[in-house]
Amino acid sequence: MAGEAVKLLGMWASPFSLRVRWVLHLKEIEYEYVEEDLQNKSPRLLQYNPVYKKIPVLLHGEKNIAESLVIIEYLDEVWKNNPILPEDPYERAMARFWAKYADEKCFPAIFGAFAKTGEDQEKCIKEGQECLKVLEGALHGKKFFGGETIGLVDIAVGLYGYWIPLVEETVGIKIIEDSNLPLLTTWFQDFLALEVVKEILPPRENLISVLKALRTKLGAVPV
Repeated sequence: MAGEAVKLLGMWASPFSLRVRWVLHLKEIEYEYVEEDLQNKSPRLLQYNPVYKKIPVLLHGEKNIAESLVIIEYLDEVWKNNPILPEDPYERAMARFWAKYADEKCFPAIFGAFAKTGEDQEKCIKEGQECLKVLEGALHGKKFFGGETIGLVDIAVGLYGYWIPLVEETVGIKIIEDSNLPLLTTWFQDFLALEVVKEILPPRENLISVLKALRTKLGAVPV
């Protein structure tokens, strides 16, 4: 099963594609990467993810798996080396809890801070800071969310360490204050310093250009 061909449909600027690629590289899985144009979605993308019609999509032999966290867990089940989920059932459940919390609570608030203006933006900034503070609580006494090595939550949340500073620079706001989130700030530095993480980070200036264009498209700044 693990020997079947692996292909990833993704988009270079997508943090959700990146988290899947981190796991592929962490587990040293050979794969073909296929860049998708999200403004002109390919028949292949629509065929393999007809429900959500978005990336990332993993193709493994004849099987297709969508949604980044689902893909990550699938990879961890099939390729046993360098596991990212704990063996203990309770710890595994907690890892899933925090990964879901990050996606469902933290990300919408951070995206709102990027996409909105005025009072709505201020509200999202506050919500994002509160969510990140709660998330930081899962780091107490540990170097990584996974302990001494990175795990599911690190992979799921790692995108914040790279994207939030770019959002702050693009929009002219401040979401993360070192004094208010000291553990998370240190964790960002440690995580982004890992070779398997930094070797496939998208170019910073290219991402800023994408963010500026997206913010204009969303109507948050004058065209």
